[in-house]
Amino acid sequence: QVQLVESGGGLVQARGSLRLSCAASGRTFSNYAMGWFRQAPGKEREFVASISYNGVSTYYGDSMEGRFSISRDNGQNTVYLQMNSLIPEDTAVYYCAGGRTSNTGWSPSEYGYWGQGTQVTVSS
Repeated sequence: QVQLVESGGGLVQARGSLRLSCAASGRTFSNYAMGWFRQAPGKEREFVASISYNGVSTYYGDSMEGRFSISRDNGQNTVYLQMNSLIPEDTAVYYCAGGRTSNTGWSPSEYGYWGQGTQVTVSS
């Protein structure tokens, strides 16, 4: 079965950086888009970023553009999320998501597989 395992979360001070990783297994990773979402306590799941199957196309949520960068290594079956200039409002559980198709998407319904999540906490 498809498995997605996130790592790299933690506690960071405002204006700091973190890089999240998501290791995928169980299907041909290079055939599908991948995404990152986040969910803060009491809030709905929010789109963060997505990347096409070949890494050519990327798409970001409004508040992440210019601060976050998504990338993938199809040889390592891994997708990354580089987060810079973090602010306390970025505090959330971050989820890796496996797409249903090869194209990027912003809606959770476009993703059929989810990791367990990794906590990111940004202190002021």
